[in-house]
Amino acid sequence: MRRVLTDLLERMVRRGQLVEIEPDRYALPQAIQAKQSRNALVGRLKMHGDGFGFVIPDAISIPQHLKGRLTGDVFIPPHAVGTAMHGDRVLVEVGSVRDDGKAEGVIVRTVMRAHPTVVGTFHYGQRHNYVVPMDGKLAQEIMIPNGMERPKSVSKDGGAGEDLSAHRVLGAEARRAQTWDDLEGLVVDVEITEWPTTSRGARGRVVEILGREDDFGVDVEIIIRKHHLPRIFPEAVLAEARAVPSQIADDEVSGRRDFRDLSIVTIDGETARDFDDAVTVTELANGNFELQVHIADVAQYVTEESPLDAEARLRGTSVYFPDRAIPMLPLELSTDICSLRPHVDRLVLSCVMEFDRRGELVRYELCEGVIRSAQRMTYTNVNRVLQADPNALLEFAPLVDLFHRMRDLATLLNKKRERRGSIDFDLPEAVIEFDEFGLMSGVSRSERNIAHRIIEEFMLSANECVADYLEGKGVGSLYRIHEKPDAKRVYDFEVVAATWGYSLGVGSLPIERMHLKSDRRASRGTGKRAAPIELPKEVHLTPRMYQKLTKKIAGTPEERILSFLMLRSLKQARYSEENSGHFALAAPCYTHFTSPIRRYPDLIVHRILKQVLRDDAEQEHEENGSVVPVGIGPIVRDGSGTSPWGKHSVRNGALTGTTLGANPEKKLRKALGGPISVEELNSIATESSQSERRADDAERELMGWKKVKFMEQRVGDEFDGLIISITKNGLFVELTDLFIEGLVPISLLTSDHFLFHEGTRQIVGKTSRITYSLGDRVRVLVDRIDPVEKKVQFALVEEEERQRAERERGQKRRKRR
Repeated sequence: MRRVLTDLLERMVRRGQLVEIEPDRYALPQAIQAKQSRNALVGRLKMHGDGFGFVIPDAISIPQHLKGRLTGDVFIPPHAVGTAMHGDRVLVEVGSVRDDGKAEGVIVRTVMRAHPTVVGTFHYGQRHNYVVPMDGKLAQEIMIPNGMERPKSVSKDGGAGEDLSAHRVLGAEARRAQTWDDLEGLVVDVEITEWPTTSRGARGRVVEILGREDDFGVDVEIIIRKHHLPRIFPEAVLAEARAVPSQIADDEVSGRRDFRDLSIVTIDGETARDFDDAVTVTELANGNFELQVHIADVAQYVTEESPLDAEARLRGTSVYFPDRAIPMLPLELSTDICSLRPHVDRLVLSCVMEFDRRGELVRYELCEGVIRSAQRMTYTNVNRVLQADPNALLEFAPLVDLFHRMRDLATLLNKKRERRGSIDFDLPEAVIEFDEFGLMSGVSRSERNIAHRIIEEFMLSANECVADYLEGKGVGSLYRIHEKPDAKRVYDFEVVAATWGYSLGVGSLPIERMHLKSDRRASRGTGKRAAPIELPKEVHLTPRMYQKLTKKIAGTPEERILSFLMLRSLKQARYSEENSGHFALAAPCYTHFTSPIRRYPDLIVHRILKQVLRDDAEQEHEENGSVVPVGIGPIVRDGSGTSPWGKHSVRNGALTGTTLGANPEKKLRKALGGPISVEELNSIATESSQSERRADDAERELMGWKKVKFMEQRVGDEFDGLIISITKNGLFVELTDLFIEGLVPISLLTSDHFLFHEGTRQIVGKTSRITYSLGDRVRVLVDRIDPVEKKVQFALVEEEERQRAERERGQKRRKRR
């Protein structure tokens, strides 16, 4: 119960309903508002390694008179950080706001701590023992008082009894010797018992000994704790999961549409264990295709406000590492009763769609169903069939025609998305390879074949249909939104793209020039005018502009770098209770429905959809006196042949209603309500987006660690690379074959005095005029590995050769003298 209460209080703090004035002490915002300065706001602190930081304000906490003026983060100088730590939510006193929307502030107090525990390296000291955090943004050492150096046994609910080391993600193979005579240099997890003050650092106690950093599997354990990923299922959650029957009862099947006689298959990766989507395609008598997408009915087993639901919401998503995963749901659900395993009955939510020969949606139906998967397929095997591999054709002979229909339909759907302007970046991703001992043996390019494309297109279609249905019903739901890029990022991309002669086609960018008051004051009496700041204004931008440029650069030497920069210019997709469309997909309405085993927002959408479908069925029963299939009738198509994204209702099995357009008024949904309130949906959307970012950060950091570890044995080796970024610090080079990134510091370019040209993003030699530009292919050698920052440093081979030639010339000159 304490865990549930703590989670509830934290959610109320994030929503602004409570303010944590001290650890475990809360107050209403109205009660303390009178005590606060009119320039006070709440936000998250992001520290820099040099001691200063920035506070990212919560939009809801910005005072009314600062809204519209304060557009950037609040800078916090080192002396104003106080007792706060990186990631903490803090109350900030904001100073004057500059013309460019930025401001400086002082942290008044910490509202909510981000790091109840800190992972770091243990060291013995003369006066006291201490732990150095592995996160460079947590600069303070943590003092460990005598008697606090070794973990005490704790149970899952916080009492005495069980060692946390038993819950390592690795499992049994990670439980090596748990008794350490010497703790020096070991990685430990520390619970903060006393937060830092202005006069002393933080104090803590060791709650877990992870081992030496280089030990097998410890890197994953470090990342899990560093990012505070929930990894231990409470006993109440496990008990609820174990209580779910492994077989489906007859009464659960009644009333559902029966798809068990159809050739339905799952298509996943070779190592997948949870199968939450299954598909089939048939050709109708009218020549159209019928696509069926069946998604595991997780909401049938994870009910609202249950321990399972609370834990799934806390985790938000499953987290996938190169060789293991932290699931959102216990394995009893995720790999058993919820997983669409072959040859067993499984409950599903189904989306049945009809497409014409142009890939346009003619009609769709949503219903609760039951399936029996005919085959567990992998991307590799489906691709083998479609490549006419003789052995694959023989092994999967009954399904060969099905996979050809899937390929044909997926091609049509992809062309339809292309017509409407959907952006399709096909950037290669790195895949870690392991040997038979579980050790990293290399890094390779991920393979994305036609089977991946098939599933991607089918899932996109189902997600759009579900979003359209709930939006049309005027029911509060979650949406996956992707907002239009910021003008500043578009401007930055256009400047770089212009060096290759490319553009998104936005035309001349309107620029607003302004002078900061501080710069004008500084320039007085110097005889020089203060340099203006250029801020791009809003521009007309469509996803089709990105799509056209993507096609134009396809196959060119600069494709890799420009695709990467285009991707960086876009905003990150997120969850929201308000539908504002999906820019990259060029979709006016989109949600996540197809992965409820591993994503909490999908589970919420399932919960809402099931309730709405049942309400529709009850209404139909009352009106007609008989039960009819749950779903909606044909979609009305406008003159352009596209779906109108309108409001629909079922009347005697046929569609009635009027088109509301791409974005129905928000008042409609709020007025009609739904199974979940708009306020609660807002909280779920915010938490789920944060959980997604946390998981992405953890996966990305571990991948970086693995790559650095791999390169430690290759110091001095040479590789081909591509310059993917240039800053005043030097050249960032990505190795062509290994997808490993490293920096060539500008300080190592000693054959000339090299300068960074910000306007052209180039580094140019002052005398030689040797120029390094984005997209240049270079030869580098691995110069050194930074074990603290986990970064690779390269040196240019040609620079080494120039330096060697210069030394030889110098020696010859000295001999001649």
